Amino acid sequence: MSRILSVSGRGVPLRGNDIDTDRIIPARFLRCVTFDGLGEHAFADDRKQLTAAGKTHTFDDARFVGGEVLVVGGNFGCGSSREHAPQALQKWGIKAVVGVSFSEIFFGNTVAMGMPCVRLPQADIEAVQAAIEADPRIQVTVDIEHLEVRWNGGKKAGATMPEGARKQFLTGQWDATGELIEGIGQVRITSAKLPYVAGFAG
Repeated sequence: MSRILSVSGRGVPLRGNDIDTDRIIPARFLRCVTFDGLGEHAFADDRKQLTAAGKTHTFDDARFVGGEVLVVGGNFGCGSSREHAPQALQKWGIKAVVGVSFSEIFFGNTVAMGMPCVRLPQADIEAVQAAIEADPRIQVTVDIEHLEVRWNGGKKAGATMPEGARKQFLTGQWDATGELIEGIGQVRITSAKLPYVAGFAG
């Protein structure tokens, strides 16, 4: 299993509240057989609309290409429960998300794929976003072990995350497949004792 104690990388500021999963990855891209390639379509409609208006979406801004820590507003990931939304973000390159709040289903999907989401108060979110916009080269660290976010040479803020999810990251239990493989010996011992399995095998 893979423990995730902290994630560090350049930040990607995405301002606005109530950014739903339909905006993160439009429905027409859900027909994919695998999640590969979804990253290039993240925020496809928002990006197109801003380009038509002569503006640039964060995910089209060359300053933030290669960023790994997404910094968002409130109620991020609301709307439909599609797991394609966090998958699209991860395939774009995002490894952690810092926000004011998250949709419960979106948050659950991110835990299951090893993408930590932590919460900060609105004022701290705005401070981090402003710092990244002023200097896109700064590193943002999401420290799950100590529940804090650090940025811009020593600045930090206390973060929150549900304790159950935090424990999963710290122990590696978020990785259900890895946990199963690690315990495959015990799985075989247990399954051998089950009458319907033993009967089928015989």
